[in-house]
Amino acid sequence: MVNELTGKVAVVTGGASGIGRAIVERYVAEGARVVVADVERERAEELVRACGPASVFRYTDVGDIEQVASTVEFAIERFGGLDVMCNNAGIPGRMHKSFLHDDLADFGRVMAVNLLGVMAGTRYAASFMAEHGGGSIVNMSSIGGIQAGGGVMTYRASKAAIIQFTKSAAIELAQYDIRVNCIAPGSIPTALLTTSMSAMADERSERLTRAVRASMQTDRPLERDGTPEDVAEAALYFAGDRSRYLTGTVLPVDGGTTAGKPLRRKPAPAPAAPTPTS
Repeated sequence: MVNELTGKVAVVTGGASGIGRAIVERYVAEGARVVVADVERERAEELVRACGPASVFRYTDVGDIEQVASTVEFAIERFGGLDVMCNNAGIPGRMHKSFLHDDLADFGRVMAVNLLGVMAGTRYAASFMAEHGGGSIVNMSSIGGIQAGGGVMTYRASKAAIIQFTKSAAIELAQYDIRVNCIAPGSIPTALLTTSMSAMADERSERLTRAVRASMQTDRPLERDGTPEDVAEAALYFAGDRSRYLTGTVLPVDGGTTAGKPLRRKPAPAPAAPTPTS
């Protein structure tokens, strides 16, 4: 479909880089007017220049619910409404040697950005949508919120909470024709993993990042890496009318990782020899 979001207004939190940037670019390409809500001013302003007048930057720390409310109000005043709220902003928290070494010092900040930001974005967007014909809310979780595993426990807990919140909000807001869905990316190369290891020495951080990436590839049935653009396609689907009968859905975009372990890689079979004819 072409111009799938023509006439729609969207807010994308964490829209300056990574998955958020890909979503902004996809929404604009499909005809939406987009507020890029982020704390990374320089990157966001560069993106807005590239996207043209259909986008605008709004400094927003989603861990502050007053800033989230102000951004929603800004979108409505600037573009005349709000049809899509994409709660994408998130931070990883610090990687520790083990949970026993985690002092939980970043618990409050991770939960504020990852969970409170999603809840506030949903609440303020839905308050407008409920009185203006409905809309679509797209929340960003992670396969770390679906599958248990070691490391970054606070991050995993925040992403699992987003899934439960999304389903609960979908039930309550359905009466207003507001759809609330969730994407759970996995094996998407972004800066998030590197950021979680920022406190480590550069050499150790690079070595561990490579090891984690290799493990992700081993655990993924599809051989190719995912991209931010793959996630943006899912965000476009939930934003547009093709998903008008979907709400409370959690969609892993992970190359099959959450489906199960891949089979051992086998070489492609040789083509069959032609059958002799008489």
